[in-house]
Amino acid sequence: MPAAGFWAGRMAELAPQLPARPDLVLAVPLGAARRRQRGFNQSAEIGKRLARRLGCAYAARALWRVRETAPQSGLTAEERERNVARAFAAGARVRGRRVLLVDDVLTTGATARAAAAALQRAGASQVMVMTAARAVRAVHIEAAA
Repeated sequence: MPAAGFWAGRMAELAPQLPARPDLVLAVPLGAARRRQRGFNQSAEIGKRLARRLGCAYAARALWRVRETAPQSGLTAEERERNVARAFAAGARVRGRRVLLVDDVLTTGATARAAAAALQRAGASQVMVMTAARAVRAVHIEAAA
């Protein structure tokens, strides 16, 4: 998966700007149906490679979905928040650890906030988030005549 290696490399270049060195890297987990549909979790593929580059552990099962959620695309910011609220849980492995959460795309931040909240409830000492892309609202530009 060449794209995952590319994004992990870019993130590794930016990692010195993080507020702390992570103890663990993990990815936002996909729901089971979405995982079957795609065949892989792109955030996990990036996260595994990033952890290797940073020389820290990748924790594949430290964060999981406790319920399926609707796809976030097409939802308003408020609907996105409700859709992923309490959708994640985390295990004891994150307790007292600085965690770097990897997501592929950040739009409103609802998914990252929900996952970070689960990590904090499980006792993570710090949660940092890195994404490969940031979605922005489309801007209409008219060409000058």
